Amino acid sequence: MNLATLKTRTRQLRQYTLTVYFAARDPRTPFLVRALAIVVAAYALSPIDLIPDFIPVIGLLDDLILLPLGLALVVRLTPPEVIEAATIRARQTAEKPVSYRAAACVIGVWVLLIAFAGYALLGGHG
Repeated sequence: MNLATLKTRTRQLRQYTLTVYFAARDPRTPFLVRALAIVVAAYALSPIDLIPDFIPVIGLLDDLILLPLGLALVVRLTPPEVIEAATIRARQTAEKPVSYRAAACVIGVWVLLIAFAGYALLGGHG
């Protein structure tokens, strides 16, 4: 698998994840499917895996297999009209421009807050 293919697959997974996210927020989505979507998202974002990532090859395989299977299950159990609306919304969200200046400002504020908290906690208040 080359770098271009990997980037394409990453974009597709991001698109798929956004679609599931928007479908889970739709009130037409059944409650149990919403719960499953939350579990899949939590697993995707959780630092705790069934098989730890530091185990070579097998550690990453659980993410490469379980996450797409969970996403596919959520899509399959969600009403088609909800998936269609969620896909459109996910495409619109993915096409929005990214503001690196805004991201830098947010990161800067967090760094300042952490530095201030560290200064206050370490007794630098004189």
